Amino acid sequence: MAADATLPRPTPAKQGRKPSLSEEAPAHRNFLSKGQMESLAAICDTFLPSMDPPSNSGDVADAADVACFYHTSASMAGIPERVGGLVSGGLKHPQMPAMRIALLLLSTWYGTLLLCGRRCLSARFPFVRRFAALEQDKREEIVFSWALSSFHQLRLMHVCLKCLTMRFYFAQVNEKKQNASWKAIGYCGPDPLHVDQRQNVGDRRDAVLDSAFLHMNNSPDILAEKLHHSGFPWPTSSPTTRLTLHCDAVIIGSGSGGSVVAGILAAAGHKVLLIEKGHFYSPSELSLLEGPSSSAMYEGNGLIATDEGTVLVLAGATVGGGSTINWSAAIPTPETVRREWSHERRLELFGSAAYDRALDAVCRRMKVQSQVEEEGFNSSVLRRGCSAAGYDVAYAPCNAPPDHYCGWCHLGCRSEKKQSTLVTWLADLARSGNGLILPDCRAVEVLKVPGKTRPIAAGIIAEFAGGLQFTIKSKVTVVACGALNTPRLLKKSGLRNKHIGKNLHLHPTVMAWGYFPITGGWPEKSKRSYEGGILTSMSLAAGSDVILQTPALHPGMYAALVPWVSAADFRRRMLRFARTAHVFALVRDRGSGTVDYPGTVRHWLAAEDERRLKVGLEAAVRIMAAAGAEEVGTQWLGGDSGKGRKGVERVLEGVRRRRIGDLTTPMCSAHQMGSCRMGATTEDGAVGPDGEVWEVEGLFVADTSVFPTSIGVNPMVTVQAMAYTIAQGIDGVLRRKKN
Repeated sequence: MAADATLPRPTPAKQGRKPSLSEEAPAHRNFLSKGQMESLAAICDTFLPSMDPPSNSGDVADAADVACFYHTSASMAGIPERVGGLVSGGLKHPQMPAMRIALLLLSTWYGTLLLCGRRCLSARFPFVRRFAALEQDKREEIVFSWALSSFHQLRLMHVCLKCLTMRFYFAQVNEKKQNASWKAIGYCGPDPLHVDQRQNVGDRRDAVLDSAFLHMNNSPDILAEKLHHSGFPWPTSSPTTRLTLHCDAVIIGSGSGGSVVAGILAAAGHKVLLIEKGHFYSPSELSLLEGPSSSAMYEGNGLIATDEGTVLVLAGATVGGGSTINWSAAIPTPETVRREWSHERRLELFGSAAYDRALDAVCRRMKVQSQVEEEGFNSSVLRRGCSAAGYDVAYAPCNAPPDHYCGWCHLGCRSEKKQSTLVTWLADLARSGNGLILPDCRAVEVLKVPGKTRPIAAGIIAEFAGGLQFTIKSKVTVVACGALNTPRLLKKSGLRNKHIGKNLHLHPTVMAWGYFPITGGWPEKSKRSYEGGILTSMSLAAGSDVILQTPALHPGMYAALVPWVSAADFRRRMLRFARTAHVFALVRDRGSGTVDYPGTVRHWLAAEDERRLKVGLEAAVRIMAAAGAEEVGTQWLGGDSGKGRKGVERVLEGVRRRRIGDLTTPMCSAHQMGSCRMGATTEDGAVGPDGEVWEVEGLFVADTSVFPTSIGVNPMVTVQAMAYTIAQGIDGVLRRKKN
């Protein structure tokens, strides 16, 4: 029967509001005390005070723009209040309570003495001053001393508050979609090639995907009509039970794993409901503004770090998942990894012709190719530096055409040239007429019924953002929430396999930079570091388990990672933003961690991983120098850099001597894997070779969490190929159930 009017309705106050990509999200409510806020404002203004501009304005801006940038402090830009909202509860991280205690201590003379030492002493009464009462130069000395302190908590406080301050200051926009720093640092804001083409952008994709969306904030009658029109059974409900939807397969997560399974099953004629906790943004809605887009389209608003604070973690949280905001790299599973998984892990799939066919199929669907008409700033530097230094360099396979000259694709692809799941597998689902996508909904629990030898998956309990819970009954259930989110859902659903939430791999990366002034003549004067294809070249200069690639760094992320030595030095570094290239070293990590996100994300860097990261970082520094950089350096918090041969050697010696993994050199991760790994037996992994969990019949996992180990390259092709083979098996299961 049709859903009736007795279905509980969310009130307008509870309904989820789709975040805008064109304006800043409201700041989190700030619960810090007056004293804590005084301390926090003083720290933010220590990092970014109002100060006189230099006589030399840099090589990409005029004096007036530089003066505006230098005169605008963190407090003038409203940064302390935004950071305060995160520290007081908006940012779910185990270190935030300690941060609040530190801010409270700094609001007292005795706490300042404890955390700042003799620098807070005065010859006049009261002899010991609170942090906020200190002069700017004293505060700068103290804040820099925290960065290299022998106490982990002080290093962590420096890293956390500095990153949050810079991320908001340089990425946020005012009501005119502008930022006081952008002109001074040579940043144009949103891609000028696409930002004004709103009337025609996205019409094709919108028309295709719109037919597949089922919005749970609609009335019961509209929901029932949509389901019936798409050939699904009538939803059921009563005054005492939840609304219940019925399908053949329910899939949780629309990223590179879930979307492949959804597209294949729907094309095979099965009725599929795909739920996604993120929102859908059509090309015409994409603003390409770093601040609002990162907050709305990334997991944890783009502000996830491991519990120890050592690794900044980036993951997609929007329809299309990571494929919507990744850098286009589409690299097949390395042969060495396939052999290891096939022989050492006894997973025959990865040595089979079936996996070959899966790789071919997903690469064809994504139109993967390895040609570039024009490389961007960073990739040009990597290519030239490798050639000059005698290192190998190759074009990175991409799921975008050769003319895809776009440095904003980590904020969504307005041109639709990048073949994300939005224009491939999810479009296939929509065209089939057999699938519906439920955005802004999250899975609460997997439902199970008793079976002969083990429980059988029967669907899920899901929750719309407004707080309304509903049930989806299905013949099979596919979890594809990603390596961060899948473990918690399985645990909440009663699964107890020892591998769930363990063996988390992150592909840690570290970066080197090189400054190429316009006066140097290369790269061309018109080129900027943030333009062009994000990742079109790569090198194995540091060995087979370390890959060198180029990142997407727009002002907010760039500033969060740039070392802070003093306020003046930091502003000088930011003036060079548009002509500073970066190359990162990515390691196939042997170390691993645990995850119960959002509660905890932990990762331990193995000694061999640290050694190989150092080798990769050394190679990246040499590449920058060989490419002709005027100055080279790393992101070590001490701010090391060098010019000329002796300067480069000094930087290299620092890389060899210093630790990685102790917070003094930032590490980032855009690849999370292995937290519900595949194994030949229940002792080896959480899921079997067909993707089905060992503990529950009809419950499958199809995302990067099933990787047996890390793979050492961008995982998009691998996860799609694995999902492709898992989907083939699920198709067989559903056909048998129908018969």
